[in-house]
Amino acid sequence: MKTDLLTMTRDEVQRRVQENPVAILPLGATEQHGHHLPIGVDVYLAEGLARRVAEKMNALLLPSLPFGYSWVWRDIPGTVSLEQHRVEEIIKDVAKSVRRYGIKKLVLINGHDANNASMKYATRELMDELDLEIVYLFYPGMEQIHETLCESETWHGMIHACEFETSLMLALKPELVNMEKAVAEYPTKPPLYGKSTISLGELSKSGVYGDATKATKEKGEKLLRYFEQEILSLLK
Repeated sequence: MKTDLLTMTRDEVQRRVQENPVAILPLGATEQHGHHLPIGVDVYLAEGLARRVAEKMNALLLPSLPFGYSWVWRDIPGTVSLEQHRVEEIIKDVAKSVRRYGIKKLVLINGHDANNASMKYATRELMDELDLEIVYLFYPGMEQIHETLCESETWHGMIHACEFETSLMLALKPELVNMEKAVAEYPTKPPLYGKSTISLGELSKSGVYGDATKATKEKGEKLLRYFEQEILSLLK
């Protein structure tokens, strides 16, 4: 049964909404992920996970949002960054649009950390504006599963082009991963990082935060299964 909205006719969409008024919106970003991964990592991961959940739930899979708030990488070729409040407004516009033809639950599945604030505040505002249930998720249970499956430490709790994301890409889009260029880098964290305009783009030479060399397809597949089950459990 089809789940991808873009491949369906208006009649198929109408029937699906009548049967199960749930839509899933993957949120990504267009930004650098080191020299071994493509620019679209956050889009591919959010969409890949969202597709698995949509198929299990018989839900509508909306087109992925390919742009997010990527200010820290704004000077690196390939980056396309939206302002934070604009990401929030896009989420709200999508919610208002799908609600008009009967969607009663909207699930946001995010692949880009900086989108979390936009999801949070858009959802709060929509609660006062729409009769629509909204759930927003960013790798639920990530800390626990990272400790279980990953060999390397995170860079101060952050994931970016590391063992975690590289493993997921090896499971979903292995043809786009060049492990010969994978590196490990843990930049020094300045005392004013997070309290000033010092950005990630200024700290890492490779664009990697963590150890991408320890990534494997097997780890990625286990991570995908874990997050799929976590999301399905939360939504039930």
